[in-house]
Amino acid sequence: MNSAFSPPPTSGRALVLGGGGSAGNAWLIGVVAGLADAGIDLAEADLIVGTSAGSTAAAQIAGSPPAALFAAAVSAPPPTTAPRGHRRPGPAGPGTRHLDRMREIIAASAGPAEWRRRMGVALGAEATAPTSAQWRATVSARFATALWPRQRVLITAVDAGTGEPVVFDRDSGVDLVDAVAASCAGGFAYEIGDTRYIDGGFRSNADNADLAAGYERVLVLSPLGGRSFTPVEWGTHLATQIAALRAGGSRVETVFPDAESRAAFGDNLMNPQVRPPSARAGYAQGAGAAGLLEEFWTLS
Repeated sequence: MNSAFSPPPTSGRALVLGGGGSAGNAWLIGVVAGLADAGIDLAEADLIVGTSAGSTAAAQIAGSPPAALFAAAVSAPPPTTAPRGHRRPGPAGPGTRHLDRMREIIAASAGPAEWRRRMGVALGAEATAPTSAQWRATVSARFATALWPRQRVLITAVDAGTGEPVVFDRDSGVDLVDAVAASCAGGFAYEIGDTRYIDGGFRSNADNADLAAGYERVLVLSPLGGRSFTPVEWGTHLATQIAALRAGGSRVETVFPDAESRAAFGDNLMNPQVRPPSARAGYAQGAGAAGLLEEFWTLS
């Protein structure tokens, strides 16, 4: 399987959509819709990088109008389609046990490569995981089309067997649904052919903004506010990646959840009941940020 991608151009606009569970996805949709109603269309980005919940958002905003996505996000959340007894997986709220296990694996690892390998082993053995077919059906219901978008979209994941980072694009030979399902596999390993994958947030962080290197303007929407469990000295934090982008000549702006958005998230980012308030808070934040982002995003 070819998961490589071509070198990026040295100009253009990149949009980075970070992970953050069900609440984070709704917040991303809200921000995008709020900016769209203010005249800033983020779907016109030359590159969209999506990780976990951000990979779902990438497929959504590239295939449907922001207003329709926002209307769906603020409506009553549908019943879960996850198998009985299984908590919906994700990088930001999969339960105390999973977070404790991740912290333990980080503490026992010498660096990010070992951490990814250990996480692959742990999640590959997850007894309560859904089947890949069940998870694929859940993910495919989240966006209108299974076709890769017209612009360049990168979806992150990690090979559960080797711990190697993976980046899917339209030339990878992998369906968009499978790429997103792999990127969202936060609590188990997802199978594509003979290979299993885990959440793209394990690649480096929940945002993976380094993949926007070479683009003139980079906008990062980070539901987790750039937070990371890994040690700073590993060099994987969002702040480190942003510094490297700027050193390479990119202009970078970030949007992190404000106090109202964080309050809307509650204490469980995977809870579908918080999607409506999270989307509304994101919309208000996007509309409020339009004036600050207009020159950055719209002017050539």
